[in-house]
Amino acid sequence: MSTTAELLKGAAELFPDEVVTSAHVRHFELPANAGKFALITLDNGFDHTKPTTFGPQSLANLNAAIDQVEAEAANGEIVGVGITGKPFIFAVGADLKGVELLKKHDEALAIGKGGHDVFKRLSALAVPTFAYYNGAAMGGGVEVGLHCTYRTVSKALPAFSLPEVFLGLVPGWGGCAILPNLIGAEKAVSVIIENSLNQNRQLKGKQVFELGIADAIFEGADFLEQSLIWTASVLKGDVTVDRPEVDRGEAWDQAVAKGRAIADSKVHGAAPAAYRALDIIEAAKDGDLQKGFDAEDQALADLIMGGELRSGIYAFNLVQKRGKRPAGAPDKSLARPVTKVGVVGAGLMASQLALLFLRRLEVPVVLTDIDQERVDKGVGYVHAEIEKLLGKGRINQDKANRLKGLVSGVLDKAEGFADADFIIEAVFEEMSVKQKVFAEVEAVAPAHAILATNTSSLSVSEMASKLQHPERVVGFHFFNPVAILPLLEIVRGEKTDDASLATAFGVAKKLKKTAVLTKDAPAFVVNRILTRFMGEIQNVIDEGTPVAVAEKGVEPLGLPMSPLVLLELVGPAIGLHVSETLNRSFPERFKVSPNLKAVVEAGKRGFYVYNAENGFKPELDPEVAALLKQGDVVLTEEQVRDRVLDAVAQEIGLMLEEGVVAEAQDIDLCLITGAGWPFHLGGITPYLDREGVSERVNGKRFLAQGVASVPA
Repeated sequence: MSTTAELLKGAAELFPDEVVTSAHVRHFELPANAGKFALITLDNGFDHTKPTTFGPQSLANLNAAIDQVEAEAANGEIVGVGITGKPFIFAVGADLKGVELLKKHDEALAIGKGGHDVFKRLSALAVPTFAYYNGAAMGGGVEVGLHCTYRTVSKALPAFSLPEVFLGLVPGWGGCAILPNLIGAEKAVSVIIENSLNQNRQLKGKQVFELGIADAIFEGADFLEQSLIWTASVLKGDVTVDRPEVDRGEAWDQAVAKGRAIADSKVHGAAPAAYRALDIIEAAKDGDLQKGFDAEDQALADLIMGGELRSGIYAFNLVQKRGKRPAGAPDKSLARPVTKVGVVGAGLMASQLALLFLRRLEVPVVLTDIDQERVDKGVGYVHAEIEKLLGKGRINQDKANRLKGLVSGVLDKAEGFADADFIIEAVFEEMSVKQKVFAEVEAVAPAHAILATNTSSLSVSEMASKLQHPERVVGFHFFNPVAILPLLEIVRGEKTDDASLATAFGVAKKLKKTAVLTKDAPAFVVNRILTRFMGEIQNVIDEGTPVAVAEKGVEPLGLPMSPLVLLELVGPAIGLHVSETLNRSFPERFKVSPNLKAVVEAGKRGFYVYNAENGFKPELDPEVAALLKQGDVVLTEEQVRDRVLDAVAQEIGLMLEEGVVAEAQDIDLCLITGAGWPFHLGGITPYLDREGVSERVNGKRFLAQGVASVPA
């Protein structure tokens, strides 16, 4: 049997670039003569922008620190041991960069076992142990504290979570086994499953205390000092920690069942992590922690060697890294300052854009439209949204007044835009209308002003073709709802110059959007892929497959909503318009569905109706069913899925050949941030590779082996 030290030494050799965390031990006398105390501080030597993680060498350092305090405790030299983190950070879990390098199941097993072997020594010491959650704690950072006898938490703690299921793992260093035994299965399922699958929702310090994960809560300013005073009281017997008894009866089973229902609704069985975590929670009901730890080790190793985790890490890296350094963006030194923004249009989309520019740039924003009533309505919308922010305490009265003072509306473009640096149009999606608007704007705007279009599918180059200065026109395509979806497709027209493009990327960064550079190709990225995807669903329905079968065919993808529910959200008329636009460019691949046309002409908002009797589940609208004219080709769910995935793989292959984006990674980044495509798929291309669709359709993978998959 390998010792923990040997296990970790072997793992460290596989991961030479680890950012190593030290575990410093210092000693002092506790207040009120409670005795000598040892405090372990986790610190990687960097400031809070580089959070502390646990790689193999870091675990070895903690193991050595525990060797020291274990001997001191056994000899009666200390009365207790504490563990805390550097300023603002407790610890944020396993170092995923190391996980990506693992190629064998036994290497993955060693990571799980190594963490358990070190952490569980904290609960086996001869003296009580205390975790002081002073700052951000995630994954293994949370779990190391769970192995201690007591825990305190800072009121200022901004983020606390077990995010593993979100990434395609399970909390594998004690989280699945200890947490339900500490706070009950229902609360544990909420933290481990529900929060993770809700875009990795974080807990604040107060919630950590209210859930019973921490035994005491103190202000951030003197958190450690107050925690040590409390520790002294506990050790002297002046404070007794009472924890409510955990219900190990029916409530436990109901919590696990609820967790499975949440997992089904979010991933539809398409990703294994949530289900593996629930199996461990279910088995932890009898309180046998070691059995739970062994199950965590096995689940961790299996998932590390599976495609979903690699896809999850790949997706995480896309959003965190590539999303912040867009491929193909010009040098940022070319960007011009933006001190005033103009918005053409005052409808809902234009008003949402005005609000976003106002909040993020805090510069004057002026809206124009064709009559005063529309202008007033647009400005009124922005004012009302600012009032809502004030009501929720998100901004103070001074800021609300300042923001309201910065937004205005005028009818005369010359008056509104004469000194604007960035002007964006959000008018009707019709080429002639947009060309007319740009001609009017160019006549009155300063020579350096960027002219941006929020078009979702029209050619930016054609829009700019009649202008004297087409080089300053850029596509700036937002996704609805503007405040929520992070993606911004920045489109380079044929004549767009580097300075205009650099300014657009600079503005996107200030707007806190994930910007992706795209070529001026029909419907750009997201709408082109989604239209091909939805179009194929529509085709199989038109040919004769029942609506329910067509929808269920793509359920295993675990998408945030079914295709026809998405169509309802987008609006059938907009869906039809985009498919008509793409049909003009690529008639052989993009058909215009006569059934969709009929639904739009009948003024229907979608294919479904919802009523209280069936719990507001989508049901095919009888009026829509009467409109449908179908053929007699009926496909199975599997055949539907193959048809749809083949179509999407073909379209992505063609887009990459056309150079619509730099790489397949940009397509995945667009779908994750613009269409809510699941993290566990890694976007779409890793899934198509994993399922063998890429090679079946295009004769090759989209991504090299080892990118979003286990290295060869």
